[in-house]
Amino acid sequence: MKFLSLIGVIALMWLVGLFVFADRVRSFSAADEPVRADAIVSLTGPSAERVNAGVRLLEQGKGDRLLISGVNREVKRRELQALTPGSSRLFACCVDLGFEAENTIGNAQEIAAWARRHRYDSLIVVTSDYHMPRALLEIRSNAPGVKLVPYAVETPSLDNSRWWRAAVTARRMTLEYMKYLAVLGREGVRRLTGRQPDREAQPAVTNDAGPIVPAAR
Repeated sequence: MKFLSLIGVIALMWLVGLFVFADRVRSFSAADEPVRADAIVSLTGPSAERVNAGVRLLEQGKGDRLLISGVNREVKRRELQALTPGSSRLFACCVDLGFEAENTIGNAQEIAAWARRHRYDSLIVVTSDYHMPRALLEIRSNAPGVKLVPYAVETPSLDNSRWWRAAVTARRMTLEYMKYLAVLGREGVRRLTGRQPDREAQPAVTNDAGPIVPAAR
């Protein structure tokens, strides 16, 4: 009986945590225009909107440079530029393409290495609303001294205020919550053991790179 009660308490805590997580996602999607930072980073995703949002922020002078993290080698730089709005001059001078990251952990390592290389102290982070909590957690783990300013791209198919009413949106929020909990658990173990994250530099290139098609997220 006590075991069943314990399971019930754990399940209730998990469920409450899920709704708290969803509320945090909603707070990101309602964020105002970000304050200026040293630079901007966009994590690639299922559509071009994350990249487009990063380019728009660069045009508005919200940062000096933009890193698009998580591209691959299948598309040339000029082809990626053709998919994004904005100034060709800015894209040529101030946009770096990172092509080593294959997941969010890789994004964080790539972003941290790029920030160290340019000695940036603050970054605007552009990614989808549901992905933002985990992305910030991973980047902070790899770049603990860098101030992160979230700029979330809303997911059209995700009605955050009633996400639990549809199987597709409930599954997406729950899956992302589970991934977030896994990162929290990993970071907790890391702090207890004193183990440092792998911060091996990963290159960001400025000539040829690939598409906005993401690796596994």
